[in-house]
Amino acid sequence: MELEVIRISSEKDSTLGVLFNVTDEKREFLCYTLEDEYREQKVMHETRIPAGTYEIKLRTWGGVHEKYSKRFADIHKGTLWLQDVPNFKYILIHCGNDDDDTSGCLLVGNTQTENVESDGFVGSSVTAYRRIYPPIAKAIENGECVEITYIDFDTI
Repeated sequence: MELEVIRISSEKDSTLGVLFNVTDEKREFLCYTLEDEYREQKVMHETRIPAGTYEIKLRTWGGVHEKYSKRFADIHKGTLWLQDVPNFKYILIHCGNDDDDTSGCLLVGNTQTENVESDGFVGSSVTAYRRIYPPIAKAIENGECVEITYIDFDTI
């Protein structure tokens, strides 16, 4: 499974993007995304991850896993965890609405509010997560390689 985040707007406190499932035939829209802002030098809990491709695995321990095991008991198999991100640890895909809800992780939502005049925002995050999580987790459980590519369209 190939996922792709196209970052479309990077401002003072947040980066907005769009998450796609990429197949041979097309890009399928999954949801909107929000991350921390771009920085040349990493600041812990305040910097988005570098553009690139990362494998996703299921993390079956830690605070988010414990919380989501209860919150999403009907679907949760493990937290979506990006592997081998340079200078970062425990980068996850999870629910949240603004840059205060992320420490470099990718937040997902069904709606998005611009980040030019105010801080960026994604809404209906739980609904989006409930929709995108099951097929991603299933692919990982079935032994498929699941990768996510971040593309900085906002700086092209």
